[in-house]
Formats: sequence, C-alpha cells, structure tokens
Amino acid sequence: MNAYSLFKYLHSGFRYVVLILILLAIFQSLAGWLSNKPYTEGNRKINLFALISAHTQLVLGLILYFLSPFVQFNSQTMKNFDTRYWTVEHLAMMIIAIVLITIGHSRSKKIVMPEGKHKTIAIYYILALLVIIIAIISSHRSLIGMTS
Repeated sequence: MNAYSLFKYLHSGFRYVVLILILLAIFQSLAGWLSNKPYTEGNRKINLFALISAHTQLVLGLILYFLSPFVQFNSQTMKNFDTRYWTVEHLAMMIIAIVLITIGHSRSKKIVMPEGKHKTIAIYYILALLVIIIAIISSHRSLIGMTS
C-alpha cells in the first residue's frame, strides 16, 4: 500500500466519524434550542469534538490533495470533470464547511444564553452539513461506502 492509498482510505473512512459527530451536535443543539434546555458540558464537548474531527479531516484531505493523481495544475484541469472536481471544487466546498463549523463554534462560545448557544451551533453546523453533502454528491460517488 502506498501513501496515496493509505491517506485515501483514512480520509474516506474518517468521514463517518466527522458526519456522526456533526449529526450529534446538530441533534442535541436542535433539541436544546427548541426545548429551552441548558447548555451543558456534554453539549460543549460534542460540539468541540465535531469541530476537531472536521479539522482532522481537513488535514488528512490536504495530505491526500498533494498525493492525488486527480489533483493537477495544467491547461486541461478545468476541462476534465475529475481533475476540476478534485483540484478545485471538493477542496473549496470542504473548506467552506469547516469555516462554517469553526465560526459557529466560536460564536457559540461568546453567547451567554443557552438557547443562543444551541441556535448558533444548529444553524452553522446544519449549513456546514449541507455543504458537505452537496460536495459528496457532486463527486458522483456514493454517500455510503469507501472510496475506491
């Protein structure tokens, strides 16, 4: 197994950790926001773990970016779907998603009222999840399963 294959499998498999943590953060923040529940240490940890997992996924993705044969910088890059998607579109959408998660987490820390914290996490993490889903669907690959 070469470095490209290793990081491809790590990146592809770790997405499930990221998606589960983001979904957990979204569900608990929606429940907290809509039910006026207190913002607990458990809420803070799930939100933080979702943020950390997304950033870890970004690091794995950046390593993969520089190893991938699909990432190319030449006159044909934008004319070919695979090279355009992996060189530009996937990276841009995933960075946008991680920026949304980071902003949501950062803003929620500054809010005093529990409902505001829950609301901020819910909105930003849902927007990030939508961007992630659109990015994965745009690849014309399955949401479920490992990347081949």
